[in-house]
Amino acid sequence: MSTHPVVSRAEWLAARKALLQREKEFTRQRDALNAERRRLPWVRIGKDYVFDTSSGKQSLAQLFAGRGQLAVYHFMLGPDWTEGCKSCSFWADNFNGIDVHLAHRDLTLVAVSRAPLAKIEAFKRRMGWSFKWVSSYANDFNRDFNVSFTPEEMKGEVFYNFEQRKFPSDEAPGMSLFAREGDAVFHTYSCYARGLDMINGAYHILDLAPKGRDEAGLPYTMSWVRHHDKYED
Repeated sequence: MSTHPVVSRAEWLAARKALLQREKEFTRQRDALNAERRRLPWVRIGKDYVFDTSSGKQSLAQLFAGRGQLAVYHFMLGPDWTEGCKSCSFWADNFNGIDVHLAHRDLTLVAVSRAPLAKIEAFKRRMGWSFKWVSSYANDFNRDFNVSFTPEEMKGEVFYNFEQRKFPSDEAPGMSLFAREGDAVFHTYSCYARGLDMINGAYHILDLAPKGRDEAGLPYTMSWVRHHDKYED
């Protein structure tokens, strides 16, 4: 039997309204942080990245699809991997169908992996996803944005999430944002690790639930996550 406090509706309402004040303050703080994020300086991209896509070879500027902003999800799927990362797949399950909404705010969403395009498209079909997903197999894009590491680098510390650290995989997750003005492309923002929480709607719903994410007793965070076609029920 649950040991959680059980109270009258009136007592619950008083506690809920008190929490609401803190939630509103958090919202205001988040709005201020978002504004500060938008004020970050930009870095002009000087390298000519070319990606393999279902529409043929495309430059980074072409990935914008005529829009002024681009969001790139760095999906963990290396050239020799047999399937995409299950945690990245959990995130990607939140992407389907939102691209049309983002497009109406001048933003294009794509995923990028180092795996060859054929491997990407096979896994994409298996997962039933429709968002654009391209290959950086033939360029340094993932390495330049610190989400792909060589075996030699992994013997020591790699640069990930803006610091030197040990990392257990040759691929890492992240999201990078870009702006385009004419022919010029600029890197505006990147986030990694827990910074990616904000783009996983499923986690935000769990945060509202009585048990929350319910991960404290697990061997490691997200050890419960499976590809959506591998859950037993």
